[in-house]
Amino acid sequence: MNTIVLISCVSKKLPYKALAKELYISPLFKLNLQYAQRLAPSKIFILSAKYGLVNLDDEIEPYDVTLNSMPAQERKAWAKKVLVQLSRYCSLRQDHFIFLAGEKYRQYLLPQLTSYEIPMQGLPIGKQLQYLKRQIAGE
Repeated sequence: MNTIVLISCVSKKLPYKALAKELYISPLFKLNLQYAQRLAPSKIFILSAKYGLVNLDDEIEPYDVTLNSMPAQERKAWAKKVLVQLSRYCSLRQDHFIFLAGEKYRQYLLPQLTSYEIPMQGLPIGKQLQYLKRQIAGE
C-alpha cells in the first residue's frame, strides 16, 4: 500500500509561472509541504482548483480560482477529473491518502477512497499552523 499526501492549493501565489511546489507562497502551504515531506509518502500532489491534480515539479501559471466559491456541480466535476488523474498514479481502493486540504477539496473525493486520514480536520487556520509547526519540529 502506498501513502499519498494531497495538499490543497492556496490563493497566495507568485505572479509568474513556476514549479508548483514554489508557486504557492502562503505559510500554510509551505508548512503543509514540509509536513508532507516529513511523512515520507510515496507521492505528494497538490489539489489545484484550476488544474486538478498537480505534481510538485509541474510548471504551472498562477491563477485566481478556488473551490470555496464554486457551486457544488462544478466541484463534483472537478473531483471527477481529479479522481481520473489520481488513478493514473495510484490505486483509489488500495492506497492510503492523507488530506492536508479543506472540506470543499475533500468532499467529493473521500467517498471514492477506501483508506484516508485528515489530520487537521475541523481545525481553523491558526490551529493548523500550530499543529504543523509542532509536527515539523518533531514534538
